[in-house]
Amino acid sequence: MACSRILVSGKVQGVFFRQMTRVVAERHGVRGWVRNLDDGRVEAVLEGDGGAVGEVISWARAGPAGSRVSGIEVSRCGGPCGFAGFEVRY
Repeated sequence: MACSRILVSGKVQGVFFRQMTRVVAERHGVRGWVRNLDDGRVEAVLEGDGGAVGEVISWARAGPAGSRVSGIEVSRCGGPCGFAGFEVRY
């Protein structure tokens, strides 16, 4: 079980980044959450099989159509969080 936190910079708000992150995460069986930050970035915590988490991170490096990702920071979480599903936080 892998757990990663990502911070995505660029034009990532107002382009359905959070909603598409949920769709991609659910497609890969990844649990966790995603939210917008006040500084214009998007933050997500992703938990699941290491390969599946990696697939979601790879997708986030490009993002959905209309976004322009300028950077992504990836860090490991301190262990399994036990999320039941994936949610968009507001």
